Amino acid sequence: MGVLEISSFSSLPSIWSNNIWRSHFPIKGNQGRVLAMASTVDAEHMTKSKQRLTGDQFIRPHLRKLSPYQPILPFEVLSTRLGRKPEDIIKLDANENPYGPPPEVLEVLGSMKFPYVYPDPESRRLREALAEDSGLEAEYILAGCGADELIDLIMRCVLEPGDKIVDCPPTFTMYEFDAAVNGADVIKVPRKPDFSLNLELIMDAVEKEKPKCIFLTSPNNPDGSIINDEDILKILDLPVLVVLDEAYIEFSGIESKMKWVKKHENLIVLRTFSKRAGLAGLRVGYGAFPSSIIQYIWRAKQPYNVSVAAELAACAALQNSTYLEKVKDALVQERGRLYELLKSVPFLNPYPSHSNFILCEVTSGMDAKKLKEDLAKMGVMIRHYDKKELKGYVRISVGMPEHTNILMNCLRSLS
Repeated sequence: MGVLEISSFSSLPSIWSNNIWRSHFPIKGNQGRVLAMASTVDAEHMTKSKQRLTGDQFIRPHLRKLSPYQPILPFEVLSTRLGRKPEDIIKLDANENPYGPPPEVLEVLGSMKFPYVYPDPESRRLREALAEDSGLEAEYILAGCGADELIDLIMRCVLEPGDKIVDCPPTFTMYEFDAAVNGADVIKVPRKPDFSLNLELIMDAVEKEKPKCIFLTSPNNPDGSIINDEDILKILDLPVLVVLDEAYIEFSGIESKMKWVKKHENLIVLRTFSKRAGLAGLRVGYGAFPSSIIQYIWRAKQPYNVSVAAELAACAALQNSTYLEKVKDALVQERGRLYELLKSVPFLNPYPSHSNFILCEVTSGMDAKKLKEDLAKMGVMIRHYDKKELKGYVRISVGMPEHTNILMNCLRSLS
């Protein structure tokens, strides 16, 4: 759409429109009476319209029906609600990295030289560091204010209102939410009982519904399952843009598919610093894009989307790969221990996970929501679900060993 510039006498003072206009363009005969009557009628109409005007009339119709996303509450809010100090809360509800970032991150944040200067709109330093880290050239990489921003940015670049995406629930609910924000329709292809993808139904949906893109998560949130290479390749053969979200890839033991964007024109791979580097609060994500797509993503993104602090922190984190690997190994080891302990809880059925969380079916007559609330009263936060695909399930993030010990003591007290 072009930009329309309007220049008219309507913006001039009323003295001009009422007096000077008439002196330059006199109105003869009854035209003056008609003009005066029209002005009176217009004034009355505007007065009535102004009385009826409400702000929501300016909002796009599909957004008026939008249900807000339900985020996890931060420490300070939880502290007030639970009447506990933040350090006394065991937060296992948002898959955050409890070890936090490498010490270099705090050092660089404490010595920022130019916080008053706008950040690099191309995040060049960060993208070069990511290229070295991933083995994929920087020209294929774009950074964002968390992977969430990139999900929305992709949709804004790809989807017209009324276009369709394929979603495979249960999975990360931001795909469905952002599709609704962008006026797109969601074609849901439910996963199998073991949470694996239903390839046959996906292929059928692509053929019949003609969606623009499909969003896949590997490892999947909330169950921690992974998609094997063969299945990804089959989906890439379909006439659809494939967005592969690898937010938890570091905990899976499998290699990222970032380099695949060089040979698959319909693949985008998303990553994040939130889990791996403990930077959830600073919001740093990045994506790998085919060269034919990334040029348009660059055009549409906000110019200063990654803050100075976020870029400095992410670069500092990448400098200490030893710390990142050590923390990852600690969480993977604790995941195995937590899984075995959860199997001993009579009202929980945990699922094997390739991520930093474990999904559990709540059984034996125990109510999932009540379980969450009872644990919260004891200062332990976990996630529970209301949606039909996960009715009666909870998700527990992997914490430090001491967090696991406290969680298990609380669960035993409820047995």
